[in-house]
Amino acid sequence: MGVVAALAAAAPRVGGDLNLTRVLKHLLLPGWFVQRVFARDDLAAIGATIGASEKAHRGELRFVVEGPLSITQLWRDASPRARAVELFSQLGVWDTEENSGILIYVQLVDHRVEILADRGIAARVPQAEWDAICRDMEAGFRAGAWRQGALRAVARAGELLVAHFPAGARNPNELPDKPIVL
Repeated sequence: MGVVAALAAAAPRVGGDLNLTRVLKHLLLPGWFVQRVFARDDLAAIGATIGASEKAHRGELRFVVEGPLSITQLWRDASPRARAVELFSQLGVWDTEENSGILIYVQLVDHRVEILADRGIAARVPQAEWDAICRDMEAGFRAGAWRQGALRAVARAGELLVAHFPAGARNPNELPDKPIVL
């Protein structure tokens, strides 16, 4: 049993609300861990896949990978879903012309993936489809296939956008394709 697991077993909750195990994992994991999991080449491949995908549809994809959360976010006990919603807003994914933005958010420390789809695409694709993409991506990550898991998720989201928002004569690139590392 590791140090973090032993501490968690001894005192799993602080004040009834804050999860000590989660807090310790986030505080003890160095920020550079993200670069160890997603190397520069991996991020470039993800960005290139997003760019190529967006030529075939009128949607916008953003890919965000985050390592340790800040102490403020931990104190608020922000779930990966809540953090994804916050980033969805901050990055303007909701602000595309056809409401066809998609955020793929990877929370490395919590081992969670969240996909948020703007109302235009969400009205056409059931939540179960987004959840299936998340679970497939998480399975790839558990197998150590970080790059492949991410690329499969981006490709699948792109396929859904092609099906519902195929490229037209006017197809502006409204959001950057480059993945964000936090």
